[in-house]
Amino acid sequence: MSVEPYREITFDKDGDGPPGQASELAALARRGVGDLVVLAHGWNSSPSGATRLCSDFFAPFPGLLAPGVEAGYAGVIWPSMMFSDEPVPDYRALVTVLPEKEPVIGRLTELLAAAPPEEAAFAEFGALLRELADVDAEAFAPERMPEFLVADPVAVCALFTGALEGVDGPVPPEGLFGEGLKRYWKGAKEALRQATYYVMKKRAGQVGEHGLGALLGEVARAAPGLRIHLVGHSMGARLVAYALRGLPAGARPVASVTLLQGAFSHYAFAGRLPHDPRRSGSLRDLQHRVRGPVVACYSRHDTALGVMYPLASRVANDSASLLGTDDPRWGAIGHDGVQAVPGTVERTLAEVLREGMPGSGCVSVDAAEVVRSHSDICRPELARVVVSASRTGR
Repeated sequence: MSVEPYREITFDKDGDGPPGQASELAALARRGVGDLVVLAHGWNSSPSGATRLCSDFFAPFPGLLAPGVEAGYAGVIWPSMMFSDEPVPDYRALVTVLPEKEPVIGRLTELLAAAPPEEAAFAEFGALLRELADVDAEAFAPERMPEFLVADPVAVCALFTGALEGVDGPVPPEGLFGEGLKRYWKGAKEALRQATYYVMKKRAGQVGEHGLGALLGEVARAAPGLRIHLVGHSMGARLVAYALRGLPAGARPVASVTLLQGAFSHYAFAGRLPHDPRRSGSLRDLQHRVRGPVVACYSRHDTALGVMYPLASRVANDSASLLGTDDPRWGAIGHDGVQAVPGTVERTLAEVLREGMPGSGCVSVDAAEVVRSHSDICRPELARVVVSASRTGR
């Protein structure tokens, strides 16, 4: 590990962790630590990969802190998997986080490798996706589960193939029958990634609200002077944001939040949704539970969030929008920052590094000059953003 003191916080898929974790963090305060930086990783195939990410991300921090600042560091390790712009994801890695689904994953892997052109194979593929995601087609409720999992699998795979090939809508098969359908297995791979996205989306919220949020409440009771700075990447950004929802009433241990390429809705903190003023974002006004700023770093170069996240959000909510064009309803906070929250401050990365960060409220930071892909976060400039948000810098 590149920094000390460092602790790891571990949770299972339900947000449960081993006893004593809150006490270990509170003990850092008794050793003189005044600021604790907590990083939650995104989609990783192994805990060791998450630890390496924490080490790489935290490495610049000691050289950025002001004299007299005593900082500690923690990594949130939760069972997740890779979801990025990698062209050939390793689907066998799913077994490490969904071991109970190993037979299903094995058969999905066989189908993707063989790419049989028959409609029956696509029907089997769709049924396996539903089993993977624990979706009951007969009890389907669109407000609780993605509609693409119960739609016609050939049509869905055609849609995803079109998205991957830059076409707005499904692509036609290369032939009317038979071998022409082989083309759609390209989209089937993305359908599997989107199904795992749905599983991990639920998991990240669960771990954040019921795991990390509750743990931070315990730390606040034991070490009320400790300032906690939450940082999350990708789905880990969703996790730390949902931790705000899980804080006990009256607890305000979080001094800043920095969301790096966050894989959740850009309307999450909105009091009213622009397309439906009767509804609010899932984290409405929770930025007020943070003593300092809530910072969302975003980049237009993030194709995972700029292309595939909106598609996943569309097909998860409305079959009629399967053929839709770009729609701001389905944008990610890591693609264009916080939206529909009055008073949100817009900054470029250069402006933040030159002038510092506002003391509170939502802040959107365009980090495209250094963030060139979804996983491109181990940058000293982003470490400086976190330090600026935490007001611990030189």
